Amino acid sequence: MSEEAKWYVVHTYSGYENKVAQDIEKVVENRKLHDLICEVKVPIEKYEEVGKDNQIKEAERKLFPSYVLVKMVMTDDSWYIVRNTRGVTGFVGPGSKPVPLSDAEVDALGVDTSVTKPVEINFSVGEEVSVVGGTFAGFTGTIQKIDSEAQTVDVVVSMFGRETPVTLPILQVAKLD
Repeated sequence: MSEEAKWYVVHTYSGYENKVAQDIEKVVENRKLHDLICEVKVPIEKYEEVGKDNQIKEAERKLFPSYVLVKMVMTDDSWYIVRNTRGVTGFVGPGSKPVPLSDAEVDALGVDTSVTKPVEINFSVGEEVSVVGGTFAGFTGTIQKIDSEAQTVDVVVSMFGRETPVTLPILQVAKLD
């Protein structure tokens, strides 16, 4: 029966996305409705940022605040369960009729959001950069190579009067102002 399941968008109160997802999953578990409601997701994006202490940390943000994606077989029961979950304001669609997402929309929305987005590179080979994180924080150097796939840069820094090549994560270097 789960091959009939389609993705639907559920609107929630702001900040209730995770709670709504947990509550729906709890009802599915308790009532053994896995064949009706297959999956519940709050689309998030993982990204890396440099904190105040120049340490790189992974963070996440909701891609669509106030929305939850639910993969389900639309029946009166499944509609009722989702619609009457605390924090849900309704399904996205005209009037009271929920409209499933097309396959193209599901792909475009990135329902499988487990992939970390690559860091934007705003410098090039030969440019002077400042090391802002890690062991070499505070040093400046020249970029020798950029590996966008591995998200690393090879930088030559001057340490103890010698030119020393080091490979660093892209987030540990910043363009000199």
